Amino acid sequence: MNARNSLFLLFAILLSVTVHADEPPQKYAIVIHGGAGKSPSSEEWKRGRENVLNVALETGVKLLRSEKSSLDTVEAVVRILEDSPYFNAGKGAVFNAAGAHELDSTMMDGRDRSTGAVGGVSTVKNPVSLARRVMTDTRHVLLVTSGAEAFADGYADDSMIERVPNSYFSTDHQKQGLERVQKQQRQAEADSMGTVGCVALDVHGNLAAATSTGGLTNKKYGRIGDSPIAGAGTFADNKTCGVSCTGIGEDFIRNAVAYDVSARMAYRNDSLDTAVRDILNGKEQTVRGGIIAISHTGEIVMRFNTEGMARAAADSTGRREVHVSE
Repeated sequence: MNARNSLFLLFAILLSVTVHADEPPQKYAIVIHGGAGKSPSSEEWKRGRENVLNVALETGVKLLRSEKSSLDTVEAVVRILEDSPYFNAGKGAVFNAAGAHELDSTMMDGRDRSTGAVGGVSTVKNPVSLARRVMTDTRHVLLVTSGAEAFADGYADDSMIERVPNSYFSTDHQKQGLERVQKQQRQAEADSMGTVGCVALDVHGNLAAATSTGGLTNKKYGRIGDSPIAGAGTFADNKTCGVSCTGIGEDFIRNAVAYDVSARMAYRNDSLDTAVRDILNGKEQTVRGGIIAISHTGEIVMRFNTEGMARAAADSTGRREVHVSE
């Protein structure tokens, strides 16, 4: 190789290095909540929640770093929370007034607002995965109770749609909570809140959100809250944000809270944090609970107006935090 060719090759290598060095790093963000309401009182309960949140957060980060989709990420994270007795979803779902468990979940794709949800299911171990099947395999958005159970019957060979007896969801902790609430009804709101959720922004720029819950302790048989209702407890739009809510579901339904966060950004040009703050601090319409969200630019917001909210967040800048109480 002569001197001219050597110089040309060196220049090409340096140019390539410079171009790659100027490329922005791939951006991702993830935020998780484990329910708003009373902070856990026992150290064992705090450690248990913290450990599960750490596992869920690490799982989500690994998926996003490996360029998995935001949909895959939120499903995997919520399944971890559903499998834990420390949260009011899946295994740790609260009891309704009839002494049984009814679970709700939803998932939403920020690319086109595709949504799938299930409500009042009683034998599906991971409702979030069934919600995803509603989104991908039907023309519908929401299936409930016996209809959702029948839909799950069609996935007998799908390991993601595992069936369990309703007693699987029972825990001593939630049974004690039911007995306490039934004895002193005025404690219901303080003791019974809880939901799990995850919002993720993947390296492809797509947002997704998922929420799952056992509902309110001592809720009436057949009650469905905001968690499976797109626009109330869950929302995602690549143009604005992804949102997952927790708290008193009736408040979030009445005020279309998850959608309102996005609408304030789109129509009033509010920042994500301003939108969430103003909704939770609003004087005209009371919204009791918490909101996690990620904007299309990767801003993470975690706000609540209850005593506490279990939550965790991480992003591609190196941010990482886990909180189990206030």
